[in-house]
Amino acid sequence: MPQFDWLANHMNHCNAFAQWIHQQFTYEFDGIDLSRWQHEFAEGQGNGDWQCLIALEQGQLLGGAALAAQDLPSRPDLGPWLACVFVDPAARGAGIAEHLIERLCAHARTAGFETLYLHTHDKQAYYEKRGWTVIEQFEAWGNKQWLMSRTLR
Repeated sequence: MPQFDWLANHMNHCNAFAQWIHQQFTYEFDGIDLSRWQHEFAEGQGNGDWQCLIALEQGQLLGGAALAAQDLPSRPDLGPWLACVFVDPAARGAGIAEHLIERLCAHARTAGFETLYLHTHDKQAYYEKRGWTVIEQFEAWGNKQWLMSRTLR
């Protein structure tokens, strides 16, 4: 079973995880080069903008997910957000993403948040099976997106 911990405690993995996110969600990073995103993501580990929980096994980074203060520029009225969910393809199929998501939801609930939000262009069915509800569909980054929420109380 992997170890789950905050990326802030393992900053040696920060640039690698930020690179995974930059590559996986390229459409969201139009005009933002990798080094700028890595810097912003690293700063976010300390200032609360991107509180990332990671999965490690024997020191190897397997994946992560973040509790983001803001993740959708067109909806600054909503937050916090489940964001940056990614598991290394070699580690998929072991439930790591679900563990990361559930641990972040528990953390957000303990922090006093009642609702968590996310947006996805292709995983709405995955999230619906795990208690998330579609709020609306919208267009962004050239794709149809699903805005979803989950009640934490």
